[in-house]
Amino acid sequence: MPDSVYRVTEVIGVSGESWAAAARTAVETAAKSVRDLRVAEVVRQDVIIENGQVSGFRVRLAISFKYESGD
Repeated sequence: MPDSVYRVTEVIGVSGESWAAAARTAVETAAKSVRDLRVAEVVRQDVIIENGQVSGFRVRLAISFKYESGD
């Protein structure tokens, strides 16, 4: 296996449905502008509260992607 270098960046996904949907939104959106995504780690989950009710779900993900070597 050749040597590799990865970058990790944090993104936040939001959904009115669930934490899973929020994570999916974050990954799918990041994949539109960053190639070769590898792993997403859930760093934090929280909810948005409006008028005493949960109105949304947020997930902070640490997403890693591989740097291209240019070879």
